[in-house]
Amino acid sequence: MKIVKLEGITLIAEDVARLARFYREVLGFAIVVEEEHYVEFNNTGVRLALCSKSLMAENTNGCSSYTESRKGQAVELNFQCESPDEVYALYDEFVSKGALDVTAPQVKEWGHTTGFFGDPEGNIHSIFAVNPIGFISP
Repeated sequence: MKIVKLEGITLIAEDVARLARFYREVLGFAIVVEEEHYVEFNNTGVRLALCSKSLMAENTNGCSSYTESRKGQAVELNFQCESPDEVYALYDEFVSKGALDVTAPQVKEWGHTTGFFGDPEGNIHSIFAVNPIGFISP
C-alpha cells in the first residue's frame, strides 16, 4: 500500500478575515497568501490555511458539509513549545490578545504541561511542552 504524505491542514471558516486576523495577531503566523475566501500562513512542515465555507461549497458542487451550520469541535491544532515555562507565558499572551481562556496550563499525567485555548470560531487548540524529567509545576 502506498503511504501518502500530509502536506497541509485547511481550517474551514465562516469568516476568513476574522480568523486570519486571530492566527496572525494572536498566534503570530505570517500570511503568505491572502484572498477574500482563502488565507495561507507561513509554516515549516505542514501548510496551514483557512478557506471559506462558501468557496468549499462551490468547489464541491454544494456538498452539504459546507452548506450546513457546524456544531461543536471540528479540529484541534497542537502547538508545541520548548519548555513548560514557555507554555505558561504564551498561553497568557494568547489570552491577553483575545484567545478564549479554556483551560490554563496544567501538568498532565502523560508528561506534558498543557493548556487549551479557543479561536474566534470555537475551535479549541492545545499548547504544550514535554516536561523534563523531575519537572515540578511552578
